[in-house]
Amino acid sequence: MLNYRVENLDALIIALKKEGVTVIDEIETFDYGKFVHILDVEGNKIQLWEATH
Repeated sequence: MLNYRVENLDALIIALKKEGVTVIDEIETFDYGKFVHILDVEGNKIQLWEATH
């Protein structure tokens, strides 16, 4: 699984959904950041992470 560090995860997920990207789960929030998983076009799982600043 790939992991990408992103900024503004909430806005990114909205944009990805508009483009038809499969979002596997809901955004989870922890003390150290937010996480969500998506699928690429080949069905590979990708984790997106927004660190707590």
